[in-house]
Amino acid sequence: MLLDPPIELIELNIPEFGEPIVQPIVPKATYDARILEALGRAKNLRLDAVVIYGDREHNGSMTYLTGYDPRFEEALLVLKTNHEPTLIVGNEGWGYSELVPIAHRRVLFQSFSLMGQPRGDSKSLPTILKEAGLSFNDRVGLAGWKHFDAQDGMTETDFEVPSYIVDCMRGLVAEIVNAGPIFSNPRDGMRVINDVDQLAVFEHASTFTSQGLRNVLFNLRPAMTEFEGVRLMGQTGLPHGAHTMLSSGARARYGLPSPSAKLIEEGDPITMAYCVWGALTARAGFFVKDENGLPAEIRDYVSRLAAPYFSAAVAWYEALEIGAPAKDLYHAVHRRIGEPFFGLALNPGHYIHLEEWLNSPVTATSQIPLRSGMALQIDIIPATGTKYFTSNIEDGIALADLELREKFKTLYPEAWTRIEKRREFMINDLGIRLRPEVLPFSNIPAYLPPYFMSPRHAFAVRRR
Repeated sequence: MLLDPPIELIELNIPEFGEPIVQPIVPKATYDARILEALGRAKNLRLDAVVIYGDREHNGSMTYLTGYDPRFEEALLVLKTNHEPTLIVGNEGWGYSELVPIAHRRVLFQSFSLMGQPRGDSKSLPTILKEAGLSFNDRVGLAGWKHFDAQDGMTETDFEVPSYIVDCMRGLVAEIVNAGPIFSNPRDGMRVINDVDQLAVFEHASTFTSQGLRNVLFNLRPAMTEFEGVRLMGQTGLPHGAHTMLSSGARARYGLPSPSAKLIEEGDPITMAYCVWGALTARAGFFVKDENGLPAEIRDYVSRLAAPYFSAAVAWYEALEIGAPAKDLYHAVHRRIGEPFFGLALNPGHYIHLEEWLNSPVTATSQIPLRSGMALQIDIIPATGTKYFTSNIEDGIALADLELREKFKTLYPEAWTRIEKRREFMINDLGIRLRPEVLPFSNIPAYLPPYFMSPRHAFAVRRR
């Protein structure tokens, strides 16, 4: 096991980085440009049109293109050159879709509505799609939230979109193919490279999720329930990108449970996460003051698991460099905690967008270059399956070249001030050597106290 750089547990005073006063908004012109780019990419793939599916859980590409997210129902967006974009919604989406900033043709399809709601005032789906511009000789791309490759054992004509939509389209056009890669292929998908406004939205979101977990880390007390712990997050009402997680004791080992009425007890393993569109922040450790609160057989928790984990996280941050292949992130982590004990199963890092996990370029052989505009989440999760439990940092960052940094600083000075303060803390207090292009979005950037009842005792790099 490589403990490089050397790690120590010290007392740290984490600065107050502040919370947003200004809320960034993606401007209408950006949505218009995204639609034009999507059509251009479709043309390059010999597609005559693109149809984008969305629902409550899978709205990312639709929202990215239009600002519209289905609140209860399914929806479709039809894009075809020389046709006005057509947005197809159900009963409850009809009024809500008036907020869409782009020029579009709005069509009601009541079968997208919840069961038991009124029907009979809308045309059939085949008729609606024909009127949106689809014709029998078209080759059409259909995008949901996934695409498949050879590892899945599927092809470009396989879809995760509901079958009644796929069947309808197959009866209308010459061919349909999965157009998901236009938006989320890991090399250059449209949503993999973000503009300055989108990154500012993500920073805004991450500030709230990270401040929420910071509030929990510094204010959680024994005999609070998990429900009371979550209340400390002070959730803002921003749309969730994943369910809120906080679990302690036996359930914590599963990572994903929602909070319950269980009392949090000294000695419990504990994990927590807060996620909204564009940001997830998570931490895991033990609810103890120090090693004496742990079972005797795991009192070496820091040296056996948590310190090596933090060393791997530091290496991940220090490997971030525009132009570097994404495999560098993978190997930076696996050289340090790649042993079977640590149980790493998922990619150590991924793209974050409106979804918590858009895609990941981080594999052992990935030559995909890290690029300016990428929004990434450190997501290294040991699953030891032992009493050592786990340790966890999940925070968002962006990569930005000098031009993008100057835009960010000019357009979003409030956010830029937070970013600069976070960088100073990570470099000067935690000892992490960040390149200039790395923009931390978290209010607890790389901050890891292994013992949650002593939140000021956290890891840093020993640079002597």
